[in-house]
Amino acid sequence: MSIPWHSLKTGDVFKKLKTTKDGISSGEARERLRIYGHNELTQTKKINKWKLFLEQFKSILIAILLVAAVISIFIENWIDSVVIFVIIVLNAVLGFREEYNAEKAMEALKKLTNPTSIVLRDGRKTEIDSRLLVPGDVVVLEEGTKVPADIRLIETSDLRIDEASLTGESIPVSKEACTLPEETQIADRKNMAFTGTVVTSGRGIGVVVTTGMETEIGKIARMVQTEKKEETPLQKKLGEFGRKLGVLILAICAVIIVVGLIRGEPFMTMFMTGIALAVAAIPEGLPAVVTITLAVGLKIMANRNAIVRKLSAVETLGCTTVICTDKTGTLTRNEMTVSEIYANEQRVSVSGSGYTPKGTFIAKGKKIDPREDEALKLTLINGALCNNAELRRGEHQWEIIGDPTEGALLVSAAKAMDIHRLVSEYKRLKEIPFSSERKMMSVLVSDKNGKKYVFSKGAVEVILGLCTHIMKRGRVYKLTRADVEKIRNANKSMTGKALRVLAFAFKETSDADKSELEKGLVFLGLQGMIDQPREGVKEDIATCKKAGIDVIMITGDHKDTAVAIAKELKIIEKKNQHVLTGEELDRMSEDDLLEVIESVKVYARVNPLHKVKILKALKRKGHVVAMTGDGVNDSPALKSADIGVAMGIKGTDVAKESSDMILKDDNFSTIVKAVESGRAIYDNIVKFIQYLLSSNLGEVLVVFIAMMIGFRDQTTGLVIIPVSAIQLLWINLLTDGLPAVALGVDPPAKDIMKRKPRDPKEDILNRSMLFDIFFIGILMCIGTLFLFVINIPEGSQKARTVAFTLLVVLEMVRVQSVRLKYKVGVFSNMKLIYAITASLLLQLVVLYIPLLQTAFGTVPLNTVDWIEISAISLLMFVIIMIKDRVAVKLKSI
Repeated sequence: MSIPWHSLKTGDVFKKLKTTKDGISSGEARERLRIYGHNELTQTKKINKWKLFLEQFKSILIAILLVAAVISIFIENWIDSVVIFVIIVLNAVLGFREEYNAEKAMEALKKLTNPTSIVLRDGRKTEIDSRLLVPGDVVVLEEGTKVPADIRLIETSDLRIDEASLTGESIPVSKEACTLPEETQIADRKNMAFTGTVVTSGRGIGVVVTTGMETEIGKIARMVQTEKKEETPLQKKLGEFGRKLGVLILAICAVIIVVGLIRGEPFMTMFMTGIALAVAAIPEGLPAVVTITLAVGLKIMANRNAIVRKLSAVETLGCTTVICTDKTGTLTRNEMTVSEIYANEQRVSVSGSGYTPKGTFIAKGKKIDPREDEALKLTLINGALCNNAELRRGEHQWEIIGDPTEGALLVSAAKAMDIHRLVSEYKRLKEIPFSSERKMMSVLVSDKNGKKYVFSKGAVEVILGLCTHIMKRGRVYKLTRADVEKIRNANKSMTGKALRVLAFAFKETSDADKSELEKGLVFLGLQGMIDQPREGVKEDIATCKKAGIDVIMITGDHKDTAVAIAKELKIIEKKNQHVLTGEELDRMSEDDLLEVIESVKVYARVNPLHKVKILKALKRKGHVVAMTGDGVNDSPALKSADIGVAMGIKGTDVAKESSDMILKDDNFSTIVKAVESGRAIYDNIVKFIQYLLSSNLGEVLVVFIAMMIGFRDQTTGLVIIPVSAIQLLWINLLTDGLPAVALGVDPPAKDIMKRKPRDPKEDILNRSMLFDIFFIGILMCIGTLFLFVINIPEGSQKARTVAFTLLVVLEMVRVQSVRLKYKVGVFSNMKLIYAITASLLLQLVVLYIPLLQTAFGTVPLNTVDWIEISAISLLMFVIIMIKDRVAVKLKSI
């Protein structure tokens, strides 16, 4: 029977879970993890190796071929039958290996997107993978957090949670730490936070009571666990194309069988040849190969800090024409450092960098003690108390747990005083959280003497609008227009240096009424912090421009700050490139924005709703847009964007869930690498399709044309086919196996980021590609039949061996020629070199080992034969290169 946690007092909850308000120890957590297991919903569908292997035989054609092979054994044609059976099994093993690796890669990628939680372990805040949560852990919940387990709340501050995913309640529910009657229904348990629900505002602290399948959502998951496999638009198109092509090839195979029978060929020989040709030529594995290529590509992208959550995003990445990016932490380092403070009508420079709490305060060229200036001291105290971040010494350097801006304020205060002692001297009574709409945060605290103070921080204009007084020269004065003008001038000067500026105000109060807390404040000062551009970002923006991708900065920062960074990074280069503020956006209609959208490079002082407006205008102009976001309110923009990009470090769980891609390092450069990888993956898929279809067409045409012409053995007078059923299956094994899959890891072309974005409406099987496929297929057919015919006088077995070997070599030539078309070096993909070498060596084994000569119907080839094969292969390579050069020149005209 489950425990009614909602009806227990806080002390009883702690007692039952053997925990405290400071959480449990790391050692205890490890022991509980062993007992309770990981905090995750059990998967009902795991990779079944045997099922995956047997799926390699699910094709009706392979089933027919296996049945025919078994029948052949009973009519004493057992050598052919056994060889066919072995080749099919080898093919299945190769297919299984690649698909299994792809499935494992996909499974590993899913684990990378696991959310994290802030918990109290060993008495301190720690960020851990949510899978490692155990009953008894004390968890901190903040705006945008996805609740990671079922939690009994022990402390709340204006906490509201969206429980629609669990209860269907459309309006966020207010939560509070209280005790409820045992019979209270789930939807009314306001002292509980449930797995999978989302914090929409406020903060809370609670103790984990159940995890994984024992949570309320876990109980539901037991009853309804279904998982649908995602298919990309490309996979769907190729699946449909493969089916249509399969019908055509089956018709051709049927004609070949009928013509062969009319000409007196044995039924079993023609039947096996027809089915083997269908198995080798029908590209039913196209969608599967796309999956394998995507899986390999996604793994490479994940290693480069870009985790793709939706496969379809990979296709879209190659079409991206605009990247709308946040500034802080994405274009910049996200290590804010307070470098200038304005207080008591003077500017104070602060030395130091990063999060190390060491630095000096300098005013008018002299070092000062900030504790001797009341306004400056209170500005620093305000920054430390109106704050939810934590500064602590890591293994190698000082680090911040929480928001980097709040971290910078802690560091500036720590340069002047002991902030840990300061925080312990003031008890927080209430918090009014920051939101992008309010642009401010306030806390109500009491000191050790019981005096209550409100400390507020936020955007300069917002805080100024709430102030009636100012502190200067150690006293509080009425705020005058002259004071406001000085503050605005100081703010303008600081933002002109690309500093992010926050204003600070306070008041002593006896009122706990939330509506009155933020009125009649005393202005204290400004703190300006700098976040330097990340290394390499400037170069990456230049790369985007060469690639036909426009970069737009969208930030909540002040216009001057945004412009300064934009100019430094060359986002703004020309006089006709504009900057718009959120205020200006509000005054513009959608049509007004549409007129100027192409020339606007920076949007400053915007909120998440503005992002949606910008996005709509860009899409109406026909752009494919990648949009970054990290907050709860960014969710609509992330969902609406062609590529929604969430931040992995500062992003909320809601933003991550709404995105197509997550940046593990929050770095703009990672988006550019992802676009490059997306283009490369798409290129590799196109290369594979060109290679596979042109090679398969060549095989079909060789057999079909030969049957139509009716080449005859000069000794027996019987009709002979250039390649037998066994040889066709062997070619399929050698060429559709290792070399084809190795194309999936081909490196990007040298000019991949110098091309314009791909048109999303462009069909992958366009006229140019279809012409290429037919041209190469016909070329292969002509070359193979030519050598076959001139070798018939030396015997049908010799002619067939030459044709068989030439087809294998031509397909190895084709795989390299398709790469050179994309300006990829011959030796740049060593996996492909090894695959081609292995395929050619296996072909030599079939030609020169007596036992296999009997099985495959081959004879040893002499030097003249190899010269003929090499000459035809070289000629085909030269013709393909000339054709590709001509095609490029015609395209540029």
